[in-house]
Amino acid sequence: MTPWLVALVVLTALRFVLAAILPLSPDEAYYWVWSRNLQPGYLDHPPMVAFFIWLGTLPLGDTALGVRLLGPVSLFVGSLMLARAAEDLFPGRGAGPWAAALMNATLFAALGAVTMTPDTPLLFFWVATLWAVARAHRSGDARWWLAAGVFAGGALLSKYTAALLGFGLVLWLLLLPEARRWLIRWQLWAGGALALALFVPVIFWNAAHEWASFAKQGGRTAVGSAGQSLRWLGELLFGQVALVTPLVFLLCLGGCFMAMRQVWRAGNAGAGLLLALILPGAALFLWQALGSRVQGNWPAILYPSAAIAAATLLPAAWLRWRIPALALGFAMAGAAYLQATAAPLPLPRRQDPTLARLGGWDGLAADLAEAGRREGAGFVAAEEYGLASGMAFRLSPELRVVAMDARWRFFTLPAPPENTAGLLIRSERRGEGPPLWPGATPIEGEAGRLIRTRRGQQAEAYRLFRVTTAPGLPPSAVLPQPGR
Repeated sequence: MTPWLVALVVLTALRFVLAAILPLSPDEAYYWVWSRNLQPGYLDHPPMVAFFIWLGTLPLGDTALGVRLLGPVSLFVGSLMLARAAEDLFPGRGAGPWAAALMNATLFAALGAVTMTPDTPLLFFWVATLWAVARAHRSGDARWWLAAGVFAGGALLSKYTAALLGFGLVLWLLLLPEARRWLIRWQLWAGGALALALFVPVIFWNAAHEWASFAKQGGRTAVGSAGQSLRWLGELLFGQVALVTPLVFLLCLGGCFMAMRQVWRAGNAGAGLLLALILPGAALFLWQALGSRVQGNWPAILYPSAAIAAATLLPAAWLRWRIPALALGFAMAGAAYLQATAAPLPLPRRQDPTLARLGGWDGLAADLAEAGRREGAGFVAAEEYGLASGMAFRLSPELRVVAMDARWRFFTLPAPPENTAGLLIRSERRGEGPPLWPGATPIEGEAGRLIRTRRGQQAEAYRLFRVTTAPGLPPSAVLPQPGR
């Protein structure tokens, strides 16, 4: 085994351990609910993350590692594919391991490998598509386009932003003379047909559900005040610097600039492929930031290609920054891992996203179960889908969990039983407005307030209400739970 492969194996083993011991975030628990109610589509995203979780929980059960099992696996395999793609696009430079290392040094990879979200399968299938196209480019074997079509279909089944992958490949095929030769090969068109065929179930699901998912994700605009746009653009830029880590981000920018020079001066098809998978997405996210907040994880798909550009195209004077970039990136990832697992720094919620997303959930579930026993509740309910899903994953089946949100009407889950007393848990962050549950009665005093904490640091406060099921409830459903 080469040293870089040994390092990747060790890093993957560490990620397995972290995936097993870190508590599930609310979003991960929500996607776990998806895996217990498999469908061709969901309101928020296509279904691939649910199938990833379902495959992981088959051997390991409903555990944190089961939910996340394919995270470290997919990043390990994807790293090998990325290294191979770099060698195929720019043979003889020996830069493949550096490209994979730069990608693994980002916080995108560090956090994505130990959590399970739609970005996990999306990034894997995106890299796999790039690998297959690079194989076709170097070998001249058109059959690789069939593999590229299957992987691109997997990306489309992961997240709608995978459309940028197809758009970039079409641009590359049309604009680069060396790439146009593929337009006369039937395998290229068959690969495209395979990708679309894999996506057809998502289209049918949307057609049967009022086009809800397409409308939700396609309704983003770029209309905002000048002040808002500047703030959102600034958040996007600084968020990328932090999540990619500063030196890796700088190297990726430099690599993109050198790729532009290669295309402009020599029409280099390898550099053109990288740019085709970076620039359209970068333009879209910048446009979106003019009118709404762009989540920091969305542009993660741009960086596999950017990492190859940084590893293969930068001049020698830049190469001395690779090791410092890796050192800083892995140090930042290690600090994030340490804070998430041991919380050595007593940071408040605003300064510690690991506290806000991961801290204190088991303790909250135990407190909520005790409150349910004290009140004789037959169920607990929550208005927030993440809170409801997190409690469903943690509470014993004796105490059912009811989720209240319009999104649950798109699931095939049972309705709450009528005339049953229960508790409603509601975050104080939602303000002092009335609960959605008709007739909810607040529990006064300390008995009606729960605090989610980690090592004495408050993550969030909640209020409890007494509720009873009855006809005419807002959209709600009984969520699946481990063991039931």
